[in-house]
Amino acid sequence: MADKDKAKKDKPKKGKDKDAGQGKLIAENRKARYEYFIEETLEAGIVLVGTEVKSLRAGRSTITEAHAGEMKGELWLFNVNIPEYSAGNRFNHEPKRPRKLLVHEKQMEKFLGQVKMKGMTLVPLKMYFNARGIVKVLIGLAKGKKEYEKREVIKQRDWQRQQREIMKKNR
Repeated sequence: MADKDKAKKDKPKKGKDKDAGQGKLIAENRKARYEYFIEETLEAGIVLVGTEVKSLRAGRSTITEAHAGEMKGELWLFNVNIPEYSAGNRFNHEPKRPRKLLVHEKQMEKFLGQVKMKGMTLVPLKMYFNARGIVKVLIGLAKGKKEYEKREVIKQRDWQRQQREIMKKNR
């Protein structure tokens, strides 16, 4: 009887888990969390051509200078560098072309409304393959940090590091 209860507890729950869908990481914008306060995040699909996907599978992409915005009433990702696929010959893609993001209309309106009203920006945080092998982009609704706030983050990080070192010495 106890074995059955234990088996039930070990089963994964149905529904969406926060980090369950994140598979292989393609690119991460670590600088964004230093430069901005991330208010909210949104997972979005992205429209790609075949050679872009093959290049991403090779793990060659950068999103550090990228941003998202509105174009033609839709959400687009600008300035993402996906280098040309080496075996793509004449069917290759343009490395820094704008790419359409796939989100629900209500989510898009909510995020673009925040951008227009509060002067926030949309920054890509991560690009990854989900569990099904589909490329997803984690977009953050961000508010820029002031210089003194960035210095405070550095002080906190240094203090945390010093605390860990002290704890290791006391063991």
